[in-house]
Amino acid sequence: MSGNESVVWSSEQGLGGLPEHVRGFGLMHVAMRRDAARLCAAARSVRPGGARALGEWFGRLRAVIDWHHHSEDEILWPYLRGHVPGFDGSGALEQDHGALDRSMSRVAGVLTTGRIEELPEAAQEFADLVRDHLRHEERVVFPVLAALGVAEYGRVERRIIGSAPAQVMTYLQPWMFDGADAASVAAVAATIPAPVRLLGRTVLERRYRRTLAPVL
Repeated sequence: MSGNESVVWSSEQGLGGLPEHVRGFGLMHVAMRRDAARLCAAARSVRPGGARALGEWFGRLRAVIDWHHHSEDEILWPYLRGHVPGFDGSGALEQDHGALDRSMSRVAGVLTTGRIEELPEAAQEFADLVRDHLRHEERVVFPVLAALGVAEYGRVERRIIGSAPAQVMTYLQPWMFDGADAASVAAVAATIPAPVRLLGRTVLERRYRRTLAPVL
């Protein structure tokens, strides 16, 4: 599949060993896992009156994950199947995406109807699926993306970012950088146009923190 087949990278162990051009992809995985843990923690203490605010935050998270998965299924996997000899595994990853979609729908439904007694179980199911899916995906995909090289991966990444709806684009930068290691933030920030980077550090960061406050 690639010269990096024997290399095992995992965002659970940090992104220090991952090539810099793939760290944006890795930061999204770190953020998904972080927010799945936040949901589980919030599920244990949320009161009926807090379900709406928690639901608004989860809606933002769900939108990002939904876009991330659709961009993989519709852009990244077809590209890799067409340009990387022997690339496989995307069918199983698409099945994972379907399971996550159903789990997110369950969490959203619990929050919308205020059935908070069901939330701990629904949140844990979601967190378990996120953990298992990301482990699976990173084993399959990280070595392939690393082998693409900076220029080729950059072209694919621009197509993926260009497919993001406005709701996701205004949330993505502060969401990815929240709690991330400084080296990875610097590597990814260097690829973002300066005006967009400034907007992400100011207006969008403040908006992100307001959305996050009820969860923390």
